[in-house]
Amino acid sequence: MKLALLLPLVLAAFTGLAHADEADKVRETTKAEADAFTARIYAGAPGDKAYACFVRRYDAEHLARHPKQKVASMKLLISAETDKEDKQLHNSFRLGFRYRHRSGDFDSSGSCGSHAVLLTEGDEVRMGCGVDCEGGGIEVALSKDNRSAIIRLEQVRVWQNNKPDDEAEQSLVAGADDKIFRLDRTDNGECASLVTDRKELAALRHK
Repeated sequence: MKLALLLPLVLAAFTGLAHADEADKVRETTKAEADAFTARIYAGAPGDKAYACFVRRYDAEHLARHPKQKVASMKLLISAETDKEDKQLHNSFRLGFRYRHRSGDFDSSGSCGSHAVLLTEGDEVRMGCGVDCEGGGIEVALSKDNRSAIIRLEQVRVWQNNKPDDEAEQSLVAGADDKIFRLDRTDNGECASLVTDRKELAALRHK
């Protein structure tokens, strides 16, 4: 989905998460702010292609403190690639996770559109990422030191074991302890399981 088409949806999603009296406290980023956020994600200028991997495996102590948390582990791969036609840099995401009390691997993916500034959160910049066909999505922010990604979600469509069919299609819905996830930056190879294309996998391992 092209950025121009996704932008209104992304801003609407950001606004929808805010209370009605706070809707005017969300604004679109300037190009300079968006470029700065992109450089923070990829730990430098992304060039024509770049990747950033963030992972969290929750230990028993954390899960004991959050008994309602459904997710036991999560991976996020953010990718950037320059489109050959419009010459613009486009971001996308792949999300993988395992449930706490269910077997199997689950994943989701989609495009990342524009960015928004949350004025009520100290001018925090967040990037909106969505799944096609009204499949929900996630918001991605960064910690102050850029070492962690902060994921927020209400609902996102997921598939079990990389099966893109209706029978395997489900949704990860935010619960009491599943609305915000903090994942730590790590080597891109840790997100290799989220990539199925051989050429892209080779590119990921060389970044």
